[in-house]
Formats: sequence, structure tokens, C-alpha cells
Amino acid sequence: MIITVSRQFGSGGREVGKRLADALNLDYYDKELVTQIAEHTDLNEGYVSSVLENGGFRHYAFTFGRSMPFATATPAPVTDVLVAQQKIIKAIGQKGNCVIVGRSADVILKDFKPFRIFVYAENEGKIARCRARAPEGENYTDKQMLRRFKEIDGGRKKLHDLLGTHPWGDKAGYDLMLNTTNINIKAIIPALAEYIKASVK
Repeated sequence: MIITVSRQFGSGGREVGKRLADALNLDYYDKELVTQIAEHTDLNEGYVSSVLENGGFRHYAFTFGRSMPFATATPAPVTDVLVAQQKIIKAIGQKGNCVIVGRSADVILKDFKPFRIFVYAENEGKIARCRARAPEGENYTDKQMLRRFKEIDGGRKKLHDLLGTHPWGDKAGYDLMLNTTNINIKAIIPALAEYIKASVK
């Protein structure tokens, strides 16, 4: 069983993925992938994260995994990150029995037929969740948070849409759309785990 969790920033997708992995006794991959990609490419983890999460590549017009080649303006390290991401995630997919959060794993592993979840929430829910988990001293205003949501999700969308046929967040590309706005994530995991087990052939 392979489960991929795509998520809006602040929606609790990481918590959904980790709790599902624990409930179903599956391996869990999230930030560990950034470390593996950084080691594989000999690039800084912060840079790798900016490419995969924050749209660090967004100023470059190029395609990946499709018929057209990369534009020459694309910096080599960016293409290195994307190639390494595909290689590492496909190797994990070969092993199976895992939950992967983000990293466009739903499209990279499409041939493995993963159970694909998209986690989202209304802005007020995302703001409340981010504030509850913010480190001491972090005091973003609502306006700053909304800008951060837009920037990070914009980067995730662009990378996902370069690889996939369905737009990021489009229900046609997922097996389950999960709105966590007013949800206690821990409380729904048992039922969610049972739903997934019943859905996966």
C-alpha cells in the first residue's frame, strides 16, 4: 500500500500523513526526502527545500517529464534536484508500504497506483493551525500568513503541474479530498485508515 498526501500549507497534511502511517504501520517520508535529495545532489538542504516547497524554481520557464526539453535558462542545480527527487521517490515506491507527504509523489508514483489524498482547509483554519504550532517569537499578521500561504502553495502547484496531467488540488487527480478546517485530525484517523483499507484493492 502506498499513500500520497498532497496538502495546502497550514492544512495539517503532515499530521494526517504521520498519523496514518502510524495507524497502518507504514513507513513515513516527509522532510527525510529533502535530506536524501540534498545528499544525492551535494546541494544545501535549504536550497533543495526552496525548490521543492517554496517555488525556488518559479522564475524559470521549463518542463519536466514531458516531451519538451528544459529551457537553457534553467540552472543545472534545479534540474539536478528534480531528477534526484524522481529517482529517490520511485525507489521508495518500489519498496511499497509507505506514506509520502508532498514532493509531487502522487504524480511521480502514478504507475504504482497510490491512494492519493489532498488535504485542504479554509484560510481561517490554516491561520489558526499555524498559530497553534508557531515557534516562540513568531508573530505573523493574518495578511503576512495569507501571503505566505499563496507563495508556498504557488510553488507546490507549479512543480506538481509540471509533472502531472491533473492540476494540483483538482479533485479529478485524487482519491480523497479532505477538508480539515474544523476537524480534530487525531480523532478521524481510525475511520480514515479503515476507509483507505477498504478502498485499496
